[in-house]
Amino acid sequence: HYIPARYPDAYPEGSPYEDYTLSRAKEALQAARSILGWVEEVWHGLEGP
Repeated sequence: HYIPARYPDAYPEGSPYEDYTLSRAKEALQAARSILGWVEEVWHGLEGP
């Protein structure tokens, strides 16, 4: 999601604002939360005594 949203010429047609909707934004946030949750689990699993 980073490159297409940042660079207006990343899409063959239209602008990034035309492609991103509230539902896509919510989906991206949920995916990010899932990734962060997994990273935290792995990180805590690596902690030693």
